[in-house]
Amino acid sequence: MSNMLVRKLLNVADLDSEQRSEIDQLCRHVRTVEARRDLIREGEVPDFLHLILEGWAARYKVLPDGSRQIIAFLIPGDFCDLHVNVLARMDHGIVTLSSCRVAFIENGRVEDLISKDPRLARAFWWATLVDEAVLREWVVNNGRRNAHQRVAHLLCEMHVRMDMVGLARGGWLTLPLTQEQLSDATGMTPVHVNRTLQRLRSEDLIEIGKGQLTILDMQKLRDIAGFDPDYLHLRRQKGELGADESEPSNLN
Repeated sequence: MSNMLVRKLLNVADLDSEQRSEIDQLCRHVRTVEARRDLIREGEVPDFLHLILEGWAARYKVLPDGSRQIIAFLIPGDFCDLHVNVLARMDHGIVTLSSCRVAFIENGRVEDLISKDPRLARAFWWATLVDEAVLREWVVNNGRRNAHQRVAHLLCEMHVRMDMVGLARGGWLTLPLTQEQLSDATGMTPVHVNRTLQRLRSEDLIEIGKGQLTILDMQKLRDIAGFDPDYLHLRRQKGELGADESEPSNLN
């Protein structure tokens, strides 16, 4: 399977073999991290940048009462802390939601790479801006959409983002999330999340369970959510990636 960061960046940039090799070199130190482990805690100064290669993780904040708000899901191809060197220390935590393979990238290596390659610099900047756009959309989602729309929108977004790196087939994708984690991401109670998922099932829009999601009627789900993928700023259409990039041989 090709490098997941390469797959993500190919959505907006044509990368030659040398640039792909440079990205592969960034990811040469890889570790497996078990589920529900903190990669970084709030207030820490990481010694490495972290890139998710397999599995799911999340950004989160913990409130004084101990409750948790998930503020982003991180999937293969996503950096956890690309600009921490600028901010000096983490203002949130990163936790693995499933078993993950994570690239530990030495501080300064990304800066060295993009300083000498404007095309890569632009692609990495795009990835950062998309992270910010997703955060804005989550604020709108949790602040203004009702429960039905909120969960539908989140499912639509994760489908598109997984599709960007070749990890969605039709309407199918892995979704290794518990109802508690969905609750922490949407600001709903687990009971309310369960009822909302049951409603989406009863409307024949989704099948969900055992870490998998199948969207049965994509257009209707998008209509309910008011989902418009433009905030993800994709420049390529599905099928424009090279033959070796369009679909993975496996998901592990």
